[in-house]
Amino acid sequence: DPHGKFSIDPQFGIIRTKRQLDHEAQPVVVLTVQSQLGNSPVYSSTQVNISVTDINDNPPVFLTKSDKVTISHTQPPGTAVYIAHAEDKDSGLNGAIKYSIVSEQSNAFSIDPSLGVVNLTRTVFAEKQQEYTLHIAAEDCGSPPLTSLLMLTVRRLDSLAVKIVILDINDNSPSFMSLPLSYVVEDVEVGFLVHHVIAKDPDEGRNGQVTYHILSGNENKAFVLDKTTGLLTTAQLLDREVQERYSLTVIALDDGSPALSATQVLTIVVLDVNDETPVFLKQLYETAVHENRDPGEFVVKVEAVDRDAGLNSLLQYEILPGAGYEKFKMNADSGELVTAASLDRETQEVFRIKGSSVKCSPARSSTAQLCLTVLDENDHSPLFAKTQYQISVTEDLEEGSVILDLSASDEDDGLNGEVMYSLIDDTYGAFAIDSVTGSVVATKALDRETKSQYMFRAVASDCSAHFPRSTTVMTVLIQDVNDNVPKFEQSYYKALVWEGQRPKTDIIQVFATDLDSGLNGETEYSILSGNENATFLIDSARGILATNTGLDYENTSSYRFLILLASDRGTPSLNSTATVLITVLDVNDNPPVFSSPEYHVHVKESIPIGSHITEVSAKDHDAGTNAEITYAIISGNDRGHFCLDGRTGSVNLMKTLDYEDTMKFSLIIQAT
Repeated sequence: DPHGKFSIDPQFGIIRTKRQLDHEAQPVVVLTVQSQLGNSPVYSSTQVNISVTDINDNPPVFLTKSDKVTISHTQPPGTAVYIAHAEDKDSGLNGAIKYSIVSEQSNAFSIDPSLGVVNLTRTVFAEKQQEYTLHIAAEDCGSPPLTSLLMLTVRRLDSLAVKIVILDINDNSPSFMSLPLSYVVEDVEVGFLVHHVIAKDPDEGRNGQVTYHILSGNENKAFVLDKTTGLLTTAQLLDREVQERYSLTVIALDDGSPALSATQVLTIVVLDVNDETPVFLKQLYETAVHENRDPGEFVVKVEAVDRDAGLNSLLQYEILPGAGYEKFKMNADSGELVTAASLDRETQEVFRIKGSSVKCSPARSSTAQLCLTVLDENDHSPLFAKTQYQISVTEDLEEGSVILDLSASDEDDGLNGEVMYSLIDDTYGAFAIDSVTGSVVATKALDRETKSQYMFRAVASDCSAHFPRSTTVMTVLIQDVNDNVPKFEQSYYKALVWEGQRPKTDIIQVFATDLDSGLNGETEYSILSGNENATFLIDSARGILATNTGLDYENTSSYRFLILLASDRGTPSLNSTATVLITVLDVNDNPPVFSSPEYHVHVKESIPIGSHITEVSAKDHDAGTNAEITYAIISGNDRGHFCLDGRTGSVNLMKTLDYEDTMKFSLIIQAT
């Protein structure tokens, strides 16, 4: 009895309570009672077990006045969702607790009165009601204390408020409410609202919170989807012609664990705006059409495409004004181009016109070049540029040289315009023509001095047999080359000239001929040698040789080695020489001169008649008859004693001499 709750009568051994006992604190008290006889040191002891009988003096007590439990709404009926537990310190029936639900209007729950187990009586849905509040009462089964008359009819109890939260299980996938098709005009600005994606999830809380994402189809990032609101807006400018529809796979994802989702293929159709310019399939159309055909001949079909759609892509074709466009017309709808007039290739071979494709509202157009080649028909004959040609070539032209490239034009084309050339007159074998190129070539060496001019005809013809040939007259003038040396008529000239002539007296005219022409044939004369004293001069142009000084026969009677030079004026200059012998003719300009002015002769008077006395001699510097001297006694021979030979000058005795008669004769002899 550590707490001193009991006392014992030491004499009688009666055990009494000293304090109120508490069954709940100590339901059994074990007392050890010791007895001692007198003052004997020996004592004995015994154990007394005292059971404290319970009275209903304690109410049931819940450990908490409120509680909260979360359950899944997928639990089937009969599932225990909560165990209510109250404690009653009493024992036996006083401590036996009976549980009950005192307020619950949903009839969704029941409680085991003995065990306090709260069970589902039906399926609950968080989507309909997310929580329930149960007021659970715990009542003991004991009777009230006998001392309390008021508690005969009132049992002890406690209550508990249990909030049962229906935990939503993510058992519902989001479902799309918005349509899977939307339209947007291609010219909207960035940020334009295209579509509102809406998905519903009947789950609660995070299980029902839906976010949106684009899984695929937005590779070019054309759109932005707000994951919270589901607003789909443009992220960049759209171009229907680049992509006219988008198939976006959109996922609606709840926030449950595990998350559930749903997908929808959202088709965004981009509506056309007339923002594209028509484009021709080719920027240059090249084709050919025959000439001389009737109007309406098909030429070519042009085609343009417009990436717009519907009415925005309807095109009209036309020819833009330009050179030659009036000769064609175009079908406005089909783009077919036909001729509007007969074409003449020779008038215009190529037409370069512009075709246009046009659409309206707003007007947009593009152009393409059409290069139309008119195909030839052989309707023209070849024609030389001139009806006659005159050319000059030098006579030293090498064999095979081209002297002229003849060209005849045939307005036709291809084989129709291929010209063949030929010569139809005799060229004396001097010239030939290349049948393809029209080049006229020299076929042999030319010599102007033999033939200075050739005249012949060249013919141009095409492959047609229906049109006449074309001819032209060719005159080839052979130009001189300084290839001929001036030639004197004689290689040796003789000339006579009287002495004593005045200077500049013409002596002789020489001639040299040069077969060349022009300067090449112009001859100039000069004295090359033998004129050391400049005795003579020659007219360089006329070849007249004249005296330059007075001639003296007695000084020089002839000039035998006078060499004349005849040169032409070509480059290089050619020349030849001739020798001139000039004989100076004597003029009787010199009197005879005796070898001695006086002759002294001594003779005997006895010499016979006929004897040679002496001989006089005179000389005359003249020549010929001018120098033939005749002697005569002009005085002193009155009696005829002497005879003088007039030719030899010999004096002979004709009469007998008589010293006594005449001692001395003085004869004056004249030489004539």
